[in-house]
Amino acid sequence: MSKHASFRRPGGGQAEKRSVLTRFERIELLRRRGQWKEGRRVVGLPKTKPEA
Repeated sequence: MSKHASFRRPGGGQAEKRSVLTRFERIELLRRRGQWKEGRRVVGLPKTKPEA
């Protein structure tokens, strides 16, 4: 079922930048920052802010 035209965003372009990252995105971000150690558990990850 499609959305009614009145619910769509003007311009129909890309959505806003997400403020919540998936677990895999958070681990990748921690790797790039050098804060991830291999073998570490994936539960209880530290809070991370997406890169601007």
